[in-house]
Amino acid sequence: MKTKIAVANGDGIGPEIMQAVLRIFEANNVQLEYEFVEMGKSYFDAGYSTGMTPAAKETIEKLGILFKGPMETPKGKGVKSINVTARKVWNTYANQRDFRTLNGVETVFSKAGIPINLTIIRENIEDTYGGIEHLLTYDVAVGRRIITRPGSAQVIRYAFEMARRKGYTKLACGHKANIMKLTDGLFLETFQEIAKEYPDIQSSDIIVDDLCMKLVTHPENFEAIVLTNLQGDIVSDLCAGLVGGLGFAPSANIGDNISIFEAVHGTAPDIAGKGLANPTALLLSGILMLRYLGFTENAAQIENALLYTLERGIHTGDFGNKSIPAATTNGFANAIIANLGKVPSDGGVIGKENQDIKVGLQQQLSKNKLTVTKGIKEEMVGVDVFVEAGDLQPNELAELAKKRLTDNFNLIMISNRGTQVWPTGSIYTELVNEYRVRFEKKEGKTVTQKELLHIAADFSEDAKVCSVEFLMKFGDKIGYTLAQGQ
Repeated sequence: MKTKIAVANGDGIGPEIMQAVLRIFEANNVQLEYEFVEMGKSYFDAGYSTGMTPAAKETIEKLGILFKGPMETPKGKGVKSINVTARKVWNTYANQRDFRTLNGVETVFSKAGIPINLTIIRENIEDTYGGIEHLLTYDVAVGRRIITRPGSAQVIRYAFEMARRKGYTKLACGHKANIMKLTDGLFLETFQEIAKEYPDIQSSDIIVDDLCMKLVTHPENFEAIVLTNLQGDIVSDLCAGLVGGLGFAPSANIGDNISIFEAVHGTAPDIAGKGLANPTALLLSGILMLRYLGFTENAAQIENALLYTLERGIHTGDFGNKSIPAATTNGFANAIIANLGKVPSDGGVIGKENQDIKVGLQQQLSKNKLTVTKGIKEEMVGVDVFVEAGDLQPNELAELAKKRLTDNFNLIMISNRGTQVWPTGSIYTELVNEYRVRFEKKEGKTVTQKELLHIAADFSEDAKVCSVEFLMKFGDKIGYTLAQGQ
């Protein structure tokens, strides 16, 4: 009985590379059945704001697996990326990208005889990819960076399980917790807690800028790295550059209910339909999918055929020995098909027998999953009021803020772009027309949410209030940061 999956051809070169990959699957007798779904730029253009039809959404949620070609999001028009939307809507929280040295794909490291075999696990749902942004004033834009404990735990636990499954001995956490102490700090704290459950895997953490330097100098020292969303996006593309580019970068987006397998490169509209596209990244993504579904023997046979083909110098026009004529997209696929059953000189991949358990029809959920940490004592200790204050200087704004004080509150500080400008600061700190004014409750006082909102409402009589953030304490932990210079 064949396993049914949803397939979206994609835009640009998508249909031709998808056709090439599916022909390779068919030639290897992979027991898959495909239900093609309507997604991509043409569906945006047809008026579907999400870039997919309702029928496509229903099919994907029923089958639980989407294999997709690259897709274009129309520029402008206020629409969101269909690629990001799909990952987030279906909670595919772990983005796995495997990077390895491939014979026939020449890089600085392959020339030096330095083999690369590492995996990046990128958190896929949160961070700045929430796309929650506002213009507070004409000159000041802000974006919310959301990092959650449950979301961090999901991807970090997946990374440890993946490392164990692959036989890795090391997993590093890339972060910027030295600067973003609460958001990246939460991600790192969660990593350190979960690491205790995996004593067989050596865990470490590394600041992301240091990580990037070490990756381009000694990538062979890393096996697996887990990162937050934006940092993971950047670092995974850096790693693609180490092994030959995005044309060799597979991607799996793993969720508890729905998973998406896709090439991460673009749609290359300039060569679409010309038979020039390189299907390797999509094929490698498909191999990841086959292993996920339990088709481990098929995956090994196809991967060995790909590696053997590359080793023989067969290539498309975007890489390889230029003295050897480039193959077309179909010619490259035909070569892989002809090489099924062959193994590269290094011995290739050892295949295991296909597993009996496959991903089948998904359980239809009746409500959204909601994760809440309970039993933590919460206390409101103050409020940050963000205001547009025209051309007021900090000391002038402080006088207006003092008018809002009651017996319950102290005016603590005023900052501009995160740097304290009152009660102390420097005349050389350049300002924009948006300030953060912090009020904290006096020792021994108890304040309510209503009182904190009243401060902001009262402040609005003298300045435009742009935003309000409550200052919280959770148990003994302060839930807010100091300003630079405070």
